[in-house]
Amino acid sequence: MSVRPKKSLGQHFLADPDAVRAIVDAVQAPPEAGVVEIGPGEGALTGALVRRYPGMVALEVDRESIAHLEGRFPALDVRQQDVLEADWRTLRVEASEAEAPLYVVGNLPYYITSPILFALLDAREHVARAVVMIQKEVAERLVAEPGSKTYGTLSVYFALFADREWVIDVGREAFRPPPKVESAVVALTFAREGSVKDPGVAFNSLQRVVRAAFGQRRKMMRNSLKPLASETGREVPEWAARLRPEQVSPDDFVRLTAHFFPDSPRD
Repeated sequence: MSVRPKKSLGQHFLADPDAVRAIVDAVQAPPEAGVVEIGPGEGALTGALVRRYPGMVALEVDRESIAHLEGRFPALDVRQQDVLEADWRTLRVEASEAEAPLYVVGNLPYYITSPILFALLDAREHVARAVVMIQKEVAERLVAEPGSKTYGTLSVYFALFADREWVIDVGREAFRPPPKVESAVVALTFAREGSVKDPGVAFNSLQRVVRAAFGQRRKMMRNSLKPLASETGREVPEWAARLRPEQVSPDDFVRLTAHFFPDSPRD
């Protein structure tokens, strides 16, 4: 039995065993951690995951997929759940007696990729690592370095709060039905508070600076950050004034955040 891919849900089912192996190998969850799969669909990844992590949880919104998964994997804990409404803290507590941070894996629907990525970023206290299949264009933005055309808000946030690893390119022919875009798998290992990669500023304050800068990415920072400077009563620092946002490193965005919001509490 197979599941009918639904365009309304952005379903493109993975059908390449080599890609499945690469993704499952990249999860790297220790025995004490819980594993959560986002949108298992027809279960190509699920079959390989459940053999390695029998206590895993699968989150799926499609009732047809759920019925298929329950028939194919009777012992699987599959839940009808919108990932954007997931309570990651509760999932963490339920998944592991030691309450170890979760390991998340999934072939993400392209139309809600960014919201899911930001949901995982917000849940980084409860998620140790995420291995996600996403549109290649988004993956390139996710791992981009300063100075590149693809460097932007995603690049800054995930450089500061996670280690980013490009796992594998995945062609259109690896899916049923084939999507109109190329895909890639990226692994994100989230920093714990107090770790070397913890930037030490409030995330909402950082967002305000980064969004203001990249909201007018063709302008120099003295212009794009002018409203923020006026609001906070602080000048744009001289070292940043003549730079464009793609020239500013993630660490320097942290410097700017500390400059404009020196008393902002940590999240």
